[in-house]
Amino acid sequence: MTDLNLAYEHCRDIIERHSKTFSKAFSMLPKQQKKAVWAIYAFCRRADDIVDEGKDPDRELEKFAQEFDLFMEGKLENDHPAWLALEDVFKNFPMDPKPFYDMIAGQRMDLNPKPIKTKDDLLTYCYHVASTVGLMLLPVIAPGKTAMLRDGAVELGYAMQITNILRDIGEDLERGRVYLPEQTMAEHGYSFDDLKRKNQNQAFVNLWEDLAEDAEMYYERSLKTIPYYPIYSRAPVGGAAKMYRAIIQSVRKNDYDVFERRNYVTDQEKKQIIAEMQ
Repeated sequence: MTDLNLAYEHCRDIIERHSKTFSKAFSMLPKQQKKAVWAIYAFCRRADDIVDEGKDPDRELEKFAQEFDLFMEGKLENDHPAWLALEDVFKNFPMDPKPFYDMIAGQRMDLNPKPIKTKDDLLTYCYHVASTVGLMLLPVIAPGKTAMLRDGAVELGYAMQITNILRDIGEDLERGRVYLPEQTMAEHGYSFDDLKRKNQNQAFVNLWEDLAEDAEMYYERSLKTIPYYPIYSRAPVGGAAKMYRAIIQSVRKNDYDVFERRNYVTDQEKKQIIAEMQ
């Protein structure tokens, strides 16, 4: 097995370990595109892990950002398999570096959080940490159609990240992070004290549903763009969107318990969604 094949296998291990949803959805792509998705996911995961698990995340993230600068200049002397695989992706597809830089900026937002006061603040955050992933993938899964599909990819990122936030309220709270917009909390009469006490009252349900409704709207808009993707990408993108969207329903089924339990979509539900897309 060549170094390049080993590099892609390394990236494949990362996506399979950390995101069964993405791994399952994008396994339907042709081989070259599928491998490129693994490499792009590995880039995003490495940045994420620095922020969530790094011993000195500020320093480590800046080192990662400098490595990406050198990577873009063709001067990176680093044989990490994730860089090797990503280099091959940049050779084979018309990649746009901007969303990669924007993603790193999004990780800085997590390290030095500013209060999320409005839904617009929330969308700015969602763009940087999630919509950027869709924009990284577009040249791979829809070459030549990136301009046409850009808005739908951004909106799918909004939808997925709001879904993450709604699922992970309890986990984020443990880390001292709150992504619920202050203005929206106030509109529903739900305070930060309520949140700290993990009050799962009607005000919380109304607040949660307000944001879930936004996510559903962005899913609807993005799913309308699926017919414009190449045939080989429609089921993977549509499948990923629908599998993520199903998390919202899982939380509802579990009576909005996002403080004490992890809400997820079962493998059986995922298989059913994929089968319906094919």
